[in-house]
Amino acid sequence: MWKNAVDHSTFFSDVSYIFEVTIAIKTRMLVPYFDLEKTEAGCDEAGRGCLAGPVFAAAVILPRDFSHPLLNDSKQLSEKQRYQARQVVEAEALAYAVAQVAPAEIDQVNILNASFLAMHRALEQLNPQPESLLIDGNRFKPYRDLPFHCMIKGDGRYLSIAAASILAKTYRDDYMMQLHEQYPHYGWSSNKGYPTKTHRAAIQEYGACFHHRRSFRLLAGEQGSLF
Repeated sequence: MWKNAVDHSTFFSDVSYIFEVTIAIKTRMLVPYFDLEKTEAGCDEAGRGCLAGPVFAAAVILPRDFSHPLLNDSKQLSEKQRYQARQVVEAEALAYAVAQVAPAEIDQVNILNASFLAMHRALEQLNPQPESLLIDGNRFKPYRDLPFHCMIKGDGRYLSIAAASILAKTYRDDYMMQLHEQYPHYGWSSNKGYPTKTHRAAIQEYGACFHHRRSFRLLAGEQGSLF
């Protein structure tokens, strides 16, 4: 008899998951989860590079057997498909939350820390709380000592991050559409606050408003900081 017994159920579970990941890579499908054992939340932000409006973040815990064709390639979704995918995520997620950090806060703490803060605020709302985190990007500020894994281009690799990306973007788009009704001259219904030529031309003509990030370079040639 072997001195060190093998847990065959765990072994075959691990092998099955490795096979699942391999198939996902070959078919360009997203992987359902990273941690084999812990309850995992995916996190992503939206609006980090904008000149106006809050930065939004979402956190999502999906069922371990979740799959849906709309989330297989979130970067390629049309606006209509993103909102359809949002309905799927909100209906089927075990937990989800969306949070934001306002322009004034962004100016105080810088956009990188504001992105982390938005993620933390979203995570705080989850019920149940996760045991592990998947973060889109290459940096993160720890949340409640939970283990986390940063994934570059994670929204194109893991379902929970893709789901969080869809929620963060659509909720932020909705917010900017509301602001557009008050400030139509900035074109936020189309540019969503990003630094387009027409947005900067409007800032040049009308000046910046309360919703602009004063720490950013609002006009070409100005001093500003993204970090």
